[in-house]
Amino acid sequence: MLFHPFLFKPAPLHIPDGMLGLAVSIGCWIISAAVLTLAVRKTRNLLGERQVPLMGVMAAFIFAAQMINFAVIGGTSGHLLGGALAAIALGPWAGMLVMAAVVIVQALLFQDGGLVVMGANILNMGIITAAAGYGIYRIFANRPRRVQLIAYAVAAWISVMAAALATSLQLWLSGTAELGVVIPAMMGVHALIGIGEALVTAAALAFITSIRPDLIGEANQESRGGKGWIAAGLAIALAVVLLTPLASADPDGLERVAINLGFDNLGTAAPYQVLPDYSIPFLGETSTSTILAGAAGVLLVSVFTVGAVRLIRRSPRSEEQ
Repeated sequence: MLFHPFLFKPAPLHIPDGMLGLAVSIGCWIISAAVLTLAVRKTRNLLGERQVPLMGVMAAFIFAAQMINFAVIGGTSGHLLGGALAAIALGPWAGMLVMAAVVIVQALLFQDGGLVVMGANILNMGIITAAAGYGIYRIFANRPRRVQLIAYAVAAWISVMAAALATSLQLWLSGTAELGVVIPAMMGVHALIGIGEALVTAAALAFITSIRPDLIGEANQESRGGKGWIAAGLAIALAVVLLTPLASADPDGLERVAINLGFDNLGTAAPYQVLPDYSIPFLGETSTSTILAGAAGVLLVSVFTVGAVRLIRRSPRSEEQ
């Protein structure tokens, strides 16, 4: 099975290796590492014991949801990014850590997004979406419920646009595309993809706040849900994976722009394969293969997130403070 640099299940903004210049990739790594280090410091003493498993559940749900591409327009597809959802539900710093975990697992195990450019994918999909989404949400945080629902949707839409703008600038700085061409192309297609992001994010947060409002945000960490919510969340994520055979096979937002602007041939294959194209190698690219690979990813990203966060909370510096 040949590896294609763009996967039809997930990624409107996953960048493959070869599409960004080395200097830009290194710069994104430095920025991402600095922000994630700050996120670790901010969350060390902020996370309650019950929030940690919920971070794993959120990572699992976002991973699963990113496998469901929906048709947009003109033979283009999109899907949930999840940065705004994670940041509003867990707080911005915890949300960034969750999104980073998702991107890392996708790159290392599913060859979705390059290794050299992983810093850029973490920056665009995890850090920028979480910061932009949470910033908009906070403006309306104490407003009536109906206003908050609108805020969820607007925050999610803006998070997608912010990530698309960052990707456009990185492509321009790399000499991959002209600024005056790539920005309108990326912003145009992702303005439509962002509508789907807004609807899913608002629906998910509306459901959570109607059942358990104490699960949202950074307050009341110790009052958060127990094992029942963890099991239910993982069950929902696994159920979403069952829908992956229905995902649109149309090119995603970045791939469509790359094809239209003529730089789609710059993406390079991963140096190794574990579960490429979200499939089990010996089962081929079948529905069963995709579902099983997705289920494995849901469990792996959940365990990875929980394990990483527990290490953060148990670090020596955390114990001293």
